[in-house]
Amino acid sequence: MKHLVAAGLALALALGLAQSGQAAQFITIGTGGVTGVYYPTGGAICRLVNKGRAQHGIRCSAESTGGSVHNVQNVIARELDFGIAQSDVHWKAWNGTEPFAARQATLRSVFSIHPETAILVVRADAGIRQLTDIRGKRINMGNPGSGTLPTAQDVLSAIDLTPDDLALAGGLKSAEQGDALRDNKHDGFFFLVGHPNGGIKDIFFSVDARLIPLVGPGIDNLVARYPYYVHAKTPGGLYRGVDRDVATIAVKATLVTSSEVDEAVVYALVKAVFSDLEEFKALHPAFRDLTAKDMLQGLTAPLHKGAVRYFREAGLM
Repeated sequence: MKHLVAAGLALALALGLAQSGQAAQFITIGTGGVTGVYYPTGGAICRLVNKGRAQHGIRCSAESTGGSVHNVQNVIARELDFGIAQSDVHWKAWNGTEPFAARQATLRSVFSIHPETAILVVRADAGIRQLTDIRGKRINMGNPGSGTLPTAQDVLSAIDLTPDDLALAGGLKSAEQGDALRDNKHDGFFFLVGHPNGGIKDIFFSVDARLIPLVGPGIDNLVARYPYYVHAKTPGGLYRGVDRDVATIAVKATLVTSSEVDEAVVYALVKAVFSDLEEFKALHPAFRDLTAKDMLQGLTAPLHKGAVRYFREAGLM
């Protein structure tokens, strides 16, 4: 019965759109784990798109995925229409560097979103007080397909370590890393995340933990070498026991698509977000300081022509 009702609703929507001269079109946005910021970001974008579906005929849904690399790969393969990805992963895909075997020429930028800081959370009893202390420790590096994993690998390389120098280089998903820390199966974990993050808050409430600064000559060289990394701070006062800002590095979350996605679809999505930007910013604390100008920065692949069309109309380009 539930399936019949759902089918009936879908048919009614399609008929209604057909009567208004529009064909129903369904689009998907690949996000990340449900405890991170990507998932509610995709939901926020879809909420604004769906508000106007009577006018443009597009229905949007956000899909929980493995993260940045997964999203870019599946956007290119046309398994997803859009995906949220870190700016470093975006850059690597466009330039054809690891983990991408070749330059992804169909990849297109839509807009950037919030900054994401790299954090290293460790158990207070793990004997880790600075970044170089992770040698010989059990550290979750991030799951394959996530954006956290390549960033963690970059950080290790910056301090002349490899995963082999760790007692354990874990590959857990973000939703699993908190339990591993609480159960003393890991000493710490890397995570690229927008703040504040509910999952990180829960971890600091349930285990005695520290946030380790990502600083030093190696980190300075990393930022100087790669255009997508910037020096940043995780703000103090967001997590229990973290009262002061913690120095680190950051990338930007970006919305990406394929050049093969229809111009009208990309235009409608961008217009839905930017014409109601204040509502979008109110949908998550990570968006609170965004400006339209900020959202055109940190992009490495060319803008999709549908995005260009809107930004020119709005006087942003």
